[in-house]
Amino acid sequence: MATMADREPGRAPPKWGGIRDEAVEKATGCGWERWLKTLDRYGCAKLKHKEIAALIAERWPKVGGWWAQMVTVGYEQARGLRKANQAPLGFQVSCTKTVDVPVKTLFAAWHDARRRARWLEDPDFEVRKATAPKSMRITWVDGKTSVEANFYAKGTKRSYVSLQHGKLPAKRDVERMRAYWRTALEDLKSLLEA
Repeated sequence: MATMADREPGRAPPKWGGIRDEAVEKATGCGWERWLKTLDRYGCAKLKHKEIAALIAERWPKVGGWWAQMVTVGYEQARGLRKANQAPLGFQVSCTKTVDVPVKTLFAAWHDARRRARWLEDPDFEVRKATAPKSMRITWVDGKTSVEANFYAKGTKRSYVSLQHGKLPAKRDVERMRAYWRTALEDLKSLLEA
């Protein structure tokens, strides 16, 4: 197996699916170059996303489900089967923000519509499912896209939110919504830490 030490001097390590070569090799035992060649041999360029992920999970069970998904996304991007930020149901954008408040306070700022209106430009979304203080599944104000927000404690007085806005119709929507969420989460942090 080729390792990082075998790479040509001066050649930048590949990064697919947002994951650097060193990270995928550390987690799975193989770098991107080896994964790409191996999945090519298995005919993955003609398979659907779920089929590739299932093949990886079945053939290399120690990789685990999350890494099987990430290797699949990286493979699809490397082979031109998927654009950056593209998911099976459109495009998606992810953002995170850490705030110096307990996780229950952070969750409440999202869940309570009146509190939400103090930091979010479009507070009138539909909450499909909420599990306090862990997660929210949201139909966005456009009625077509969706947001998944997950909340995590980082001790008793610090927490963070990780959100994914999915089903975006076009690549141009990715940067627009990334800017939107960065601003919104910064406003949320300012409000909660005031």
